[in-house]
Amino acid sequence: MKAREVRRAKLIERYAEKRAQLKKDGDSEGLQKLPRNSNPIRLRNRCMITGRPRGYMRQFGISRITFREMASQGLIPGVKKASW
Repeated sequence: MKAREVRRAKLIERYAEKRAQLKKDGDSEGLQKLPRNSNPIRLRNRCMITGRPRGYMRQFGISRITFREMASQGLIPGVKKASW
């Protein structure tokens, strides 16, 4: 899944200008001819460590479960364990 997300990110970068121009011109047929994965909506935030898509914490770039495990091990400074 991580590799798939990387490929999607590259496609989004490649077609960003073309997509913006087509949107500006109002060319819906031209937009339909672009690859589906070139749409930024299809990109999903994933945990950098596990690749989990849900419970993603943007500030850290990891999922909530990974955050909890790392905090319990003391790998994240400034986080104290509360009653989880």
